Amino acid sequence: MSETTVAVPEAPAKAHAAKYTRNQPYISRVVTNQRLTGPESEKETIHIELELEEGMTYTPGDAVGIIPTNRESQVEENLAALGFNGTERVQDHYKVEISLHEALTSRLGIGKLARGSVNQYAKLCGENVPAALKGLLGTENKAVAEEYIWGREFVDLVKEFPGIVKQPQELFNILQRLTPRMYSIASSQAAHPNEVHTTVRVVRFNAHGAERQGVCSGHMGERAPEGGTMPIFLHENNAFRLPEDTDAPVIMIGPGTGIAPFRAFLEHRQVLGQKGPMWLFFGEQRRVSDYLYEEQFAQMQRDGVLTKLHTAFSRDTARKVYVQDRMQENAADLYDWLERGAYFYVCGDASRMAKDVETALLDVIAKGSNGTLENAAEYLAAMKKQKRYQRDVY
Repeated sequence: MSETTVAVPEAPAKAHAAKYTRNQPYISRVVTNQRLTGPESEKETIHIELELEEGMTYTPGDAVGIIPTNRESQVEENLAALGFNGTERVQDHYKVEISLHEALTSRLGIGKLARGSVNQYAKLCGENVPAALKGLLGTENKAVAEEYIWGREFVDLVKEFPGIVKQPQELFNILQRLTPRMYSIASSQAAHPNEVHTTVRVVRFNAHGAERQGVCSGHMGERAPEGGTMPIFLHENNAFRLPEDTDAPVIMIGPGTGIAPFRAFLEHRQVLGQKGPMWLFFGEQRRVSDYLYEEQFAQMQRDGVLTKLHTAFSRDTARKVYVQDRMQENAADLYDWLERGAYFYVCGDASRMAKDVETALLDVIAKGSNGTLENAAEYLAAMKKQKRYQRDVY
């Protein structure tokens, strides 16, 4: 991985905090890179601690932006398929001249194949688009194209339809930018003044006869050793905040890596001695291998910081049990907390979990108020207006 040196001019603390961005990141040292899941787990989830420069500040609910690079083996495979050697000169998105090797390493997204890339690739063929490639173009072939790109990377397209890219610069029209990945911060700066923590699921899978991995999660899982460096920046998220009233009750739904911001919330209230009741729902596959931060949460319960804790381990029982099931089991208590002004937070998977949790919440409200789902929807709308229902989903 090539390192970038960031000049650090003398400036007031406020300026320090704002000067690092996705285009000018801070080169942070990896303090801790530790696996959280047990060896028998189907998932590889890691806890990362990154060092901050004095003056860099964040609030629980914020995110850390991490700028990955593509794997060297992946870069070499792309160069071979394209028929280039990597020394060719290209201009990046800011018209800075760099080598093609550097472009494929740190500027261009050569991982997950996008439909837009397929369309741009085909344009280079002019009138001579191969029939199989033509079958992936246009709105009428969208479903076929979506099926084709699933699990494929750019190199697969190049191998199937070789010899189309004649000039390395053309890759900047075909490929998306290699962008930072945003991760919910899993720490309170009050507890860890010079660090930012996050919780990362390392994505690995086999598709089309090849081993694949997430661009950024794979980087952190394999190429971010303790003592190594990562380019990072801090990202504000004012739509996901602890209540200003430190006595207000808080309900947190955070299955899997969705636990991250709630570890930050809990640490924050603990360190500052804030007394508001806190209720956590955490879900994963198996208690023995997938219970993230188990010891820390158990200690927080003993210390009285974590008032209530409910877990759902879906693979430990014959019938799969999820966080939304635990909500239903505790419907009367949940509604009581809401009536006492509790703030309700959800973090994690947007596609299914967040919808299922909202459905369960509406049901809890309807039961508790002896009302209809229509009444419950009005109740929830009022909570949203009061910023008592907040989601950080992805």
